[in-house]
Amino acid sequence: MTTDKLRVLVRVDLDCAKAQVSAQGHVTSKSVHGLYGVMKRANSLTAGMTLELDMTRARIEPDALEELRTCSRSHHLPADVDPLQSDYTLSILTPDDAAPLGVMTAQAA
Repeated sequence: MTTDKLRVLVRVDLDCAKAQVSAQGHVTSKSVHGLYGVMKRANSLTAGMTLELDMTRARIEPDALEELRTCSRSHHLPADVDPLQSDYTLSILTPDDAAPLGVMTAQAA
């Protein structure tokens, strides 16, 4: 059984100033605003934080993905989410980036 509920897990490495936000479930143009809030909080933990948004286990609507890509290109979240327009270093891993199940990405020696 699949669910439309959005689940988010955040992993933070303060030493390397990196956070990974992993999403599962259905990401819509409405629910993406919840991700913005999580990204904003993660970015506020330390100056120069690099954010990786892992969407490889989520179903993401094209409009929501385009919104996220716009944020990645502009280095800013939407103004209604972050009125101060803080800089964000954001990379997005999409379901297309994930290896198909059962396919090994490296061969054992």
